Amino acid sequence: MKHRIVVLGAGYAGAAAAGRLAKRLHRDDVALTLVNAEPDFVERIRLHQLAVGQEPTSRPLAGMLAGTGVELEVGRVTAVDVDRKAVAVHGADGARELSYDTLVYALGSGWHGQGVPGTAEHAHELAGRPGALRLRARLAELGAGQPVVVVGGGLTGLEAVTEIAESRPDLTVRLVAHGGLGDWLSAKGRGHVRRVLDRLGVTVYENTDVTAVEADRVRTADGTDIPAAVTVWSAGFAVHPIAAATTLEVSATGQIAVDATMRSLSHPDVYAVGDAALAPGPGDKPLRMSCASGGPTAWQAADAIAARLTGQRIPTVPIRYYGQCVSLGRADGLVQFVTADDRAKDSALTGRTAARTKELICKAAAWGVSNPTLGLPVRRRRVTAEAAHTVPAAQASA
Repeated sequence: MKHRIVVLGAGYAGAAAAGRLAKRLHRDDVALTLVNAEPDFVERIRLHQLAVGQEPTSRPLAGMLAGTGVELEVGRVTAVDVDRKAVAVHGADGARELSYDTLVYALGSGWHGQGVPGTAEHAHELAGRPGALRLRARLAELGAGQPVVVVGGGLTGLEAVTEIAESRPDLTVRLVAHGGLGDWLSAKGRGHVRRVLDRLGVTVYENTDVTAVEADRVRTADGTDIPAAVTVWSAGFAVHPIAAATTLEVSATGQIAVDATMRSLSHPDVYAVGDAALAPGPGDKPLRMSCASGGPTAWQAADAIAARLTGQRIPTVPIRYYGQCVSLGRADGLVQFVTADDRAKDSALTGRTAARTKELICKAAAWGVSNPTLGLPVRRRRVTAEAAHTVPAAQASA
């Protein structure tokens, strides 16, 4: 019987993990299943473009996985039973259960209203394709001069507010940031972001806490009411809640606690990658939720699974950061170089050079997912008989 590997979620991390496993393990020895709620791969880092009417390239997962040996299961994961090693999936044909020997959990994250009243009822989000499409439809309804407020001054907020302001210069666009504008960036990076927002006519409210979102305004802690025909909420992300409902060891944020190979600390047959993982990073800091973390954690998990199943040495390549890339509209951007543990350096790229760099990175990330069996040598090793359906004690502690 084949060793059954089920990967939950086909975002950057999940799709990359499935593709890498396909090139590491012999097809006669493993059954690889990738479960995703949508039939297409969604470029999450382009959702702000989708929201303003641009159309990213269509990437059907079936086409991307053709010839890899990975079976696609389109459906929504409703539960995971890690003690029975079973996953409940609800698809077009109803509910079914998938059993596994090894599970890769990559369900990622969604938007987080931070408990602020009115966010669920009145705010739009950019954490998924459905939310971006709803925002696009609402923005298209707005007439000249109507106010749009983006809440959240992080990477997502900056990309959203600049994209909206550039594509709709007829709107009144505002950004509300909990801290100072770009306060995690270098002086060069902060200065460039401020100049771009000034050029685009974006009004910025810094060091401002939002206490409520209403249909036509955003209320702040200092009593200021900011008019808003549309409110875009980008003030944080929360992981999918399914992991916290299992017996897996999870953090206070609901992320699965893993070791350096992305293996669950409580269940050795479960791996977590991307936003779903509370993974150790440089300087004993957890890796941040980001595309920059998703790919490396997926590669780490896939290589570790393959090594354990085939009796090879388990690789542990330290995961580190190099830069934060921010698009600031279609013709401007910022590449903030960072230390291994994600602290800003003094150096940064700005303007068109940064915009081109960000575009190349976006294309490379999508290409890597779309071509899972290209780029690296294919070394499909045979699964050892002992590892096929059990985890040897020596490897479980590795």
